[in-house]
Formats: sequence, structure tokens, C-alpha cells
Amino acid sequence: MATYMSIDLVKYLCTCKKKFPICRLYLCKHCLKLRCIDCVQHEVDTPYCPSCLENMPSGEAKLKKNRCSNCFDCPVCSHTLMTRATSSHVPANPEDPSKPVTRKMYYMACGFCRWSTRDINLPDQSVATGSWPELENPHSKRISNLLENYKMMAQIEKADRERKKYVKRRNHLYLQEKYGISPSSAKRKGIGNFSSLSLKEGDKVPEGLEPSTTVDSFDPLPNDYFTQPAALDKITKLSHRLTVPEYQPEEMGKLHPIHKHLLMRKSLRCNECEHNLSKADFNPSSIKFKIQLTALHWIPEVRIMTPSTFTYNKETVVTLTISNPSVFNTNVSLAQIENETDTDYCTAKVELPKKELVLASRDEPSMHVYDENTQAQEFKDDPKLIVFRKGNKIGFVVKVTPLVKEGDVKINFLMKHEFRNTTVAALQSESKEPEIVWLEHKVYLTLGTI
Repeated sequence: MATYMSIDLVKYLCTCKKKFPICRLYLCKHCLKLRCIDCVQHEVDTPYCPSCLENMPSGEAKLKKNRCSNCFDCPVCSHTLMTRATSSHVPANPEDPSKPVTRKMYYMACGFCRWSTRDINLPDQSVATGSWPELENPHSKRISNLLENYKMMAQIEKADRERKKYVKRRNHLYLQEKYGISPSSAKRKGIGNFSSLSLKEGDKVPEGLEPSTTVDSFDPLPNDYFTQPAALDKITKLSHRLTVPEYQPEEMGKLHPIHKHLLMRKSLRCNECEHNLSKADFNPSSIKFKIQLTALHWIPEVRIMTPSTFTYNKETVVTLTISNPSVFNTNVSLAQIENETDTDYCTAKVELPKKELVLASRDEPSMHVYDENTQAQEFKDDPKLIVFRKGNKIGFVVKVTPLVKEGDVKINFLMKHEFRNTTVAALQSESKEPEIVWLEHKVYLTLGTI
């Protein structure tokens, strides 16, 4: 299949007017609209470590700075570090070192770039899980003081907003008391900025908090930078420094293992009707979903069967395939898009089938034992229109005439198909069958180049 690996060749138009492949769209079964990753609500279920699959509450993850305490990443190539065991001779009695005892010691090594904790002279540990020495941030006290100051300023702003609900009229004395500026300058500068706030007499300033100073001059570089050759194998790259912004080591010998970042197991919710579109199992080690409304499971999928050779203003026959993901037989009709304004996806004229296409239901047990001739006779297919029929998939032909002399050949059409709304049927009486609703989707295809 031409679109098996290149999924961006066939795109569907989302409700938010963005084009995405069908595998990246969701179908809300309540409002019957397509949703992409940009027009859904993201809700965090639980943070977890991608290496040890340990999940933790959001509050605990916040205290640990969204890092796993047991897993580490390589500071050079960012791969997961593995714990290696080795044996070493340790004196049983510190007073008598002549009688050593063999003990098992542990160190961490990268299986990709062969970096290890021994490269930075980090001592081996007697326990496999733990207590690796960590660097202390020299600016931790300054950062904590700034956070306390910002929290205090936020409380002041919140109290002022609450007071505005009851006090409507402001005079120049209030402006001078709160912001320390005159009313005329307040109009020019604005009084809603944090930079214009001033503390009152009763407010407490965190201890050790000093205003930041501007650096006007820098020390000149040593002469070794200009006379000695650069040892690039001993100097860290910019990516290594940005990975650890609190330390930013300049030498390879100062790189330390990095605690692995936590990932978020999240659920997606429709932005309009607020129903769940995707909700995974709570356990991070499980790959099952409680709710999974991916559009690939509910909407017929269009693909390009084989690439074709196109010539300007010459009609070319292109074979497309369409598959039915539903367990019911589905009727599909294709039509031209009226008043199409997106000229980027309309560089060729296309002649679509005028008859409705009937897709067989998806039957997993018997998908590999279908007889094409028997199915073609059963559905009374036109051999000039339907190239083949196999299970829930059919191949049909369209005639494409490029309208540009060079570039990509792009077509679009409107696809209408039946959809049996099982959600509505579940809310109704059990004796009723699922309600049949006709859905419309705009499909955009990139067939190739001229």
C-alpha cells in the first residue's frame, strides 16, 4: 500500500478546520464530530516513570520535580543507565586491612555510548537501588526565596481583586498608596503590571532576598583559548548543558547521572459535550483502554493502492481502497466539494464514482478466507468501477486530470457514510436497533508528483 508508511498522504478535515491522518483523529459518539489532538481537553490521570513503570500521585511527583528517584538517564546520550554488579575487596576490619573480604558493589553504565559512573570517579555503591550522591544546586536558596516572594505577591493581587468587587471608585490617594506613582503616570504605564507593584508597610520580605543586578562587563578570556588547541572531546556540548540547566557543566568529567523524567498518562475529553474520547487503564504497565474512540475504528479509511505517473492535462486512472471498520455493512458515497476555498489541496480534476459503494462488515475470524468472486457476485459489483473486493475492503478507480504543470497532484472529495450510533441505542430501549446516521467528511489526498 502506498499509504502504509506515509500516512500523511491521506488526510481528513477536523471540526477545527485542521487536516490530520485518520489515525490521529477521534470521533465523539455523542456529538458525532471529528476531534484532533488540538481541539480536545487533556486531563492528567497519573504521572509514571517510563522505565520502572512506577506511578505516583501528582502531589508527590511535584515534590520530586517530576523525576523518578530510582531511574537515571545517561548525561551523554540520554539513554537509560543500567546497574552493573562487580566484586571488590574490602577490609573486614578497618584496623586490620590485611584480611580483605569480597563484597558485591554496583555502578551504573550506559549500554549505548559505554559511559559509566566510573568515568567521573563516582564511588561504587553497596546497594543496587540507591543512594547515589547528587550535586547540590548552589542557587537553591535564591530560588526558594524568589518563589516565596512570588507567592506573597500573588496573595496581594488576589486580595486586591476581592476588594475591587466592593470598592468601585478609586482616587489618586489609593493609586499612590498601592503603586507609588502619580495618577498621570499610572495612565501611561498601566497599573496592572507586576513591575509597578510595591509592598506595603505590613508586608514581610523573605530573608536574604536581594534585587538582581545587571552584568555590565565580563572578564576577558584567558590566553589559552587563543594559543592552545581546543580539546573538544573534553568539553560538553550545548545540549549537555541545557539538559541540566541548574548546573550547566562545561567539562565531560563533571557530568552526573540525570534522574529520568516522568511521563503523564492522560485521558482526552471532547471539548464540546465533555464526554471521554480516550481513557487508558490506570495501571501504567497495561496497554488496554477503557474508552478508545479513535476515528480509525469507526470511519471508513481511504488509502492509495499504487503510485501512478501523471502528466499535465492528461487523464490518469488511480486505484484507491476503502475499508470498513464497522461490524455492519456500510454504504459510502463520494461527491465533489462545493465552494472549496483550499486551493492547495485542489491541483487536479477528479471524476468520482456516481454509484454508492457497499462495504462488507468487518469479521475478524473469517477475514482471511473470503472468496473475491463470491463476494463480487453477492454485492453485484461493476467490474469497471470495483477493481477487487476482499473482506471489508474494496478497491475502486477514479480518473484524475492534473491542472498544474509541476508540483504535487492533490485531490479532495466529500465522503458520506452510514454510522450506527450504538451510544444512542444503548440509552434507548433494548428492543430497538442502533440508529443509522449519515456522516460527512472531507478527504484530502496527495497522489504523487507530475
